[in-house]
Amino acid sequence: MSVKHIWVRAEQRAHETRVGLTPDGAAALLKAGYAVTVEASDTRAIATKRYADAGCAIATEHSWPDAPKDAVIFGLKELPDDGTPLLHRHIMFGHAYKGQSAGRTLLQRFKAGGGTLLDLEYLTNDTGRRVAAFGYWAGFAGAAVTLKCWAAQQRGEVAGPVSPYPNAGDLKSALAAEIKAAGSPPQTALIIGALGRVGTGAADLCRAMGVAVTGWDMAETAHGGPFPEILDHDLFFNCILAGPTTPAFVRPDAPTSPRKLRVIGDIACDPDSDFNPVQVYDRATTWGEPALRVHDDPPLDVMAIDNLPSMLPLESSEDFAGQLLPTLLDLSEDTNGVWARAKAIFHDHVKDV
Repeated sequence: MSVKHIWVRAEQRAHETRVGLTPDGAAALLKAGYAVTVEASDTRAIATKRYADAGCAIATEHSWPDAPKDAVIFGLKELPDDGTPLLHRHIMFGHAYKGQSAGRTLLQRFKAGGGTLLDLEYLTNDTGRRVAAFGYWAGFAGAAVTLKCWAAQQRGEVAGPVSPYPNAGDLKSALAAEIKAAGSPPQTALIIGALGRVGTGAADLCRAMGVAVTGWDMAETAHGGPFPEILDHDLFFNCILAGPTTPAFVRPDAPTSPRKLRVIGDIACDPDSDFNPVQVYDRATTWGEPALRVHDDPPLDVMAIDNLPSMLPLESSEDFAGQLLPTLLDLSEDTNGVWARAKAIFHDHVKDV
C-alpha cells in the first residue's frame, strides 16, 4: 500500500466535531514525508488555522471526492448517503460488517468505484486489540447522558436535548447539579464490558456521581443468560462489541417484568445489527431526543446515541489521535499487519455484495 498523501475530510454529520488527526500529528506525518491536506471546517473541535500553521495544505470543505486518486481519505463518521461510487481508499468507521442496514449499500459503493474501506473499528494489533478507540469517552459521556435520562424521570419527564461540553470537568459539574436537584443519585448500575475501555469510562463517571457499580465481563456472561440481575439495578450499561455468540442481555419481555431497572445505556449502540443484545428497541436515539421510552409504568428508557464521544470533542479527539498516530505513520508500509488485516477484512466482505 504505497501512500504518501493523507486527506483529512470535514465531517458532514450533525453534531460531529471530532477529528482523528491533531496538528501535532499532522506535523509528524509531514516530517515523515507524507503530504497532508485538511479540509476547512468551521465546526471541527480543532481550528483549521492550527493545521495550516503546522504546514498542511488546506482544501475546501467537503471537496474530498475530487482529491487525487492516490490520496487516502481520512474521516470518522459516515459519508453522505448519495449512492455515488467510492474511488479512494477511506479510513473511517464504516459500520458495514455486522449486518447493519446501510452497510451493504456502502460496500456496494466501494465495489462500484474500486475504492477500499480501511475500517477504524478493525485496525487491530497482533493480539487482536484495537490500536485506537474512542471507547473511554463513549463510556464516560454515555453514562452521563444515561444519568440525565434518569434525572428527567425523577422530574416526571423524558430527557430533553443534550449538547457538547468544553471539557469533562464542566460535564461533571453540570450533571452533579442536575442529580442533586433530583434528590439523590440512583443507587446501582450494572456494566457489562466493565474491563474494557468503554466500561471503564462508564464506571468512572458513575462513581464520580455517587452510583455504586457492579462490573461484569466475559466470565459473568459466559453461561449465556438469562441475566435477571440486570433488572435488579437502577441502570444498565451495555459496553461490549456484540458478535454471533453474544447472548441476549435484555430480552423483549424486560419492560413488563418486575424490575428496579429504569434506564438502559446501550453505549455499544447497534440496534439494527443482527447481534444486538438489548432486545427492547430498534433504533438509535439522538442528541435532540436522547431517551427512547419503551415502557411507561414504571418508566424504562433506552439511551443509544451512536457518536457519544462528540459530547467531549476536544479531549476525545486528542486521545484517539494520539493512539492512532503510530499506525498512521506506517500507512505507507505494505507489510504493516494492522493495515493488511483491515484490507483483508474489507475484501472478504465486499466480494459478497
